[in-house]
Amino acid sequence: MAKLDPKRLSAFLADPGETRVVLLHGEDAGLARELADTLTRNITGGDDMCVIDVAKDAWRDAGLLAAEAATMALLGGRRVLRVRDAGDGFAAAAKNALEGPGPGLVIMEGGEMQARGKLRSLLEAAPRAAVIACYRERGAELAASARRILAEYEVTIDQPALDWLVQNQGDDRMRMRRELEKLALYVGAGQRAGEADVLACVAEGHELTLDEALQAAMLGNVPAADQALAASIADGLNPVQAVRGALRHVQRLQQAAAAMAEGMSAGDALGSLRPPVFFRARPAMEQALRRWRPAQLEALGVALLVTERRTKTTGMNDVAVVRQMVLGIAHQAARRG
Repeated sequence: MAKLDPKRLSAFLADPGETRVVLLHGEDAGLARELADTLTRNITGGDDMCVIDVAKDAWRDAGLLAAEAATMALLGGRRVLRVRDAGDGFAAAAKNALEGPGPGLVIMEGGEMQARGKLRSLLEAAPRAAVIACYRERGAELAASARRILAEYEVTIDQPALDWLVQNQGDDRMRMRRELEKLALYVGAGQRAGEADVLACVAEGHELTLDEALQAAMLGNVPAADQALAASIADGLNPVQAVRGALRHVQRLQQAAAAMAEGMSAGDALGSLRPPVFFRARPAMEQALRRWRPAQLEALGVALLVTERRTKTTGMNDVAVVRQMVLGIAHQAARRG
């Protein structure tokens, strides 16, 4: 089997057949852990007595995996051996497990691995192995996974709330699952999560206050922008992420301004943006569109790119740079008031 076609993943997790060793590798450790857990649960039926956690230094005994895989579970069923930090040192042990007797399955999580590494190249060439690449999901793929995770808890979600999650929670599968589990518990089985639920349960303080700071700044409200920014920094805001968030905010306003230039109203222009504008941000963004002309937004976007470079290449305090950026926007907007 070797490299597993992503289209076959669901079927394989449900029934890996005669596969002896599974390797999950790639940048998304959270996705690898989730797939390994799913496969383990499907094979053992949730019986912890059938699961063996293999020590990270067990590679020193090249026969250990084969011996454990050949051993029948105490109360019957197929054994699963979990290797949670696999590296090339496990190549000899994996080879022996592939060639050994017994029904046991070895599941190895290997992180990012070179294609020519001993373990990965061995298993990719082995007919009784399966190699699954775990790369970060983005966009529609990540949104589909989020819906599936919520469905496990019998929870559905409104499209705008899902769009906000995908845009703001990043592409770390483990973090996304934790937040979705929290959301599911908050709204309850059989319920539907909306934007207000996501704000109440998932959104982090610094993300919300940064949005508030940018919205206030674009309207020329200097005190409100300064106060929200200070709260955001106190909550642990990353300055580089703040600059990128500001640039993304301005770029979305530019897109809406371009739509207005073609005859759309401010509300319809914002409604055309993808992902959709979060409901709490719409009033402030509509006002900003009436205050800033397209050429001014374009110039502001260029200035923000310069600011991003300053946070990376100068010796200036990053927080000072971000504060100067936000208050500079607010003062510009106030002069246009």
